[in-house]
Amino acid sequence: MPRVKYRDSDIDLVARMMRAEAEGEGNQGMLYVGNVIVNRVVANCLDFVDIRSIEDAIYQVQGGNYSFEAVQKGNLFYQRARDNEKRLAKQTLDYWREHPAKYALWYFNPYAPCPPTWYDQPFAGQFKNHCFYEPKANTCDGVYMG
Repeated sequence: MPRVKYRDSDIDLVARMMRAEAEGEGNQGMLYVGNVIVNRVVANCLDFVDIRSIEDAIYQVQGGNYSFEAVQKGNLFYQRARDNEKRLAKQTLDYWREHPAKYALWYFNPYAPCPPTWYDQPFAGQFKNHCFYEPKANTCDGVYMG
């Protein structure tokens, strides 16, 4: 059973976002980005209470900006997904989860060492240039079950 309900168009959407956000970090980095997308759909807490679909997660607006910078600025996001990214996206949607993004709801590239917290959320780990953050204990049980 997949981690979330999804359509074929969602595979393409996740694939494009994974590539746009983490192509330079290889397949592993793209899988981590996919984890965060899926986690936001299953979390149902904090900033993600109204996120019910992959499309909701990708196009979420917070503070007047898209949550994923690539929607606003990323030329790669608007290019056709390649077979490799589609395969990785399907893998993430169906079952794949690993540390440091296993429970992460946020990531960013600080262009410096990862801070121990980000918007008061604890650091979960780093992969190449991206720092991953998961919710504080007892604030978002959904992400740990999904």
